[in-house]
Amino acid sequence: MIINPQASGGRAVQLAAPAIAALRAAGADPRITHSPGITAADDLVRESVAAGETVVAVGGDGMVSSLADAVVRHGATFAIMPVGRGNDFARQLGIPPDPARLATVLLEAEPVRVDAIEVSGRVVVGSVYAGVDSQTSDLVNSVQRIPALLQYPYGAVRALATFPRTAFRVTVDDEVHEYEGFSVVAANSGYYGKGMHIAPDAGVHDGLFDVVMIAAGNRARFIANLPRVYRGTHVTRPEVAVVRGSVVTIEAEGVPAYADGERLSELPVTATMREGALSILTG
Repeated sequence: MIINPQASGGRAVQLAAPAIAALRAAGADPRITHSPGITAADDLVRESVAAGETVVAVGGDGMVSSLADAVVRHGATFAIMPVGRGNDFARQLGIPPDPARLATVLLEAEPVRVDAIEVSGRVVVGSVYAGVDSQTSDLVNSVQRIPALLQYPYGAVRALATFPRTAFRVTVDDEVHEYEGFSVVAANSGYYGKGMHIAPDAGVHDGLFDVVMIAAGNRARFIANLPRVYRGTHVTRPEVAVVRGSVVTIEAEGVPAYADGERLSELPVTATMREGALSILTG
């Protein structure tokens, strides 16, 4: 079990304790270490594979994403103890937050194969995005003093109010989409942003991205409709288009790309779906 002690504002160890206690009560003896950083984590994953252990990410989506590359590369079996601020990939997979039920999953579930994303030379799991979404992530990462449940709505409203209309060029497989807009999300998981159902039809077993493109529109209306993103009903609006494909290139001037809450680089980026790349225990 690799813990990110900074997850949930430094409360990860406290939040994980009941599930760890449930594992021990069931007779398990989990080996626990704090996250040593991506480079050293690679060594831990390799050692876990050699020992026949399951690698458990204890934290949020950033922790899951930081371990995914090593897990895929070394062929490890993965699991998630969701104690972060977002836990969106765990939500997509139906991994329960309840400690007793989570312990049952970790002890009894059989691994299944799910899709992962290769982008910028590494593997991530949830989504790659740019535009309002990446500006929101910039803001969220700078407002730690705001309660976790309010951080993403706060960042999203501020970003929607200030992000300039931008010329995006999005190539999905061989199909080019050019539009002036606010956002693009190449989603493997349907959830991001601490529970926003950005791609309600996305699945992690189909080998495809759901690419959500949001064209420019009335800002006040966008902000008023923000709650619809949590329900997934925003995709019915005329300024929202969704297409599917296995390779996505996003281009725009002066816009950063993010993946699973972590900044990648300035655009352009190309993301490729790796079907069934990740072996994981699910709910």
